Amino acid sequence: MESHGLIINLVAAIALAFFFGAIAQRLRISPLVGYLVAGVAVGPFTPGFVGDADLALQFAEIGVILLMFGVGLKFSLADLWAVRGVALPGALVQMTAATLLGYGAGALMGLGAAESIMLGFSLSVASTVVLLRALEDRHIVKTENGRICVGWLVIEDIAIVLGIVLLPTLAGMANGNGGVSTEVVLTSLALTIGKIGVFVALMLFVGARFFPWLIVQVAHLKSRELMSLGTLTLALGIAWVAYELFDASFALGAFLAGVVLNGTKFTHKIAEDSLPLRDTFAVLFFVSVGMLFDPMTLVREPLGVLAVVFIIMIGKSAAALAITSLYKLPLRTGLMIAASLAQIGEFSFVLAGMGVHLELLSGDTYNLILAAALISIALNPLLFALAERISDKRDGTLELNT
Repeated sequence: MESHGLIINLVAAIALAFFFGAIAQRLRISPLVGYLVAGVAVGPFTPGFVGDADLALQFAEIGVILLMFGVGLKFSLADLWAVRGVALPGALVQMTAATLLGYGAGALMGLGAAESIMLGFSLSVASTVVLLRALEDRHIVKTENGRICVGWLVIEDIAIVLGIVLLPTLAGMANGNGGVSTEVVLTSLALTIGKIGVFVALMLFVGARFFPWLIVQVAHLKSRELMSLGTLTLALGIAWVAYELFDASFALGAFLAGVVLNGTKFTHKIAEDSLPLRDTFAVLFFVSVGMLFDPMTLVREPLGVLAVVFIIMIGKSAAALAITSLYKLPLRTGLMIAASLAQIGEFSFVLAGMGVHLELLSGDTYNLILAAALISIALNPLLFALAERISDKRDGTLELNT
């Protein structure tokens, strides 16, 4: 049986994800909730078959890589540059607000300063998977609102990448290990920014010319299989180079791989051919997250769960509305952005997992984050519906007044 562990875990994850995802769809809630529940069903905290969590997490990493590659294919640098005036300050304000609210909630729950900050920081970034699914369901990825939402999330992802790289050093300071000085931290930050800057520059000025040419050469072979393999090699290969040589994340590398291919005549074909693989691994990502969740957290810490959910769905939404109002964007735009980002996902889990490994987060706090993620993802479609109803009603009122 052990020699077939990969097949057994893969079959169990996909079959249960289909079963619970179908139930969720019938109940008119996000199928993502079903995928998370499937993970809980094969996790160590529920009876019956227990899947291999380490294997599931490796599947999940591939899922994030392919997902971000798909985001890059749909989002050009021109799109990001066009919304920089709103996305950059908006992302930073929202992340700061979530971190401060998380710190306050952690302090009220009796957590230490470092753990409270980690809690808030983990809540500050939204899920790319959930955001894209919501935008694609409404066919607004390429609209102005969609570009702002995706640009906002890209800025958050870049900030989180810096946080992930610096976290071990900051953990050493928090735990009093090695007496790390502020100068060392600043040097580490500058080095990280420099490496990521070099990688981005190489991708934009070299990769943007070489990789499209390479894809054209592969296309001339007139083989669909080789085209798919070439695309997969490009996405995974650049993600690995970003992580191994430039201290960036797999996700950022894959995103830029997609960006440099955006706008080529094969963009649509690449996106279409890679979609089934991206969808499958994205599902496996959520199953792997569900495996780590202890459902009894909802019974043991109901107030803590509610506090974290409040930060995600109310605190972050309020921050988004504040910044969009400051920039005098239409109410519909502000509400759509607020609804899009009122959830947490993959990078939150990565950060929280690192926090546990570095002894900055306890297992109980980690489970609070997972519980809040489940709830926020489940309720996110309702927030979208509410945002659309409010904006439609407001637009109708304005038409009557005019």
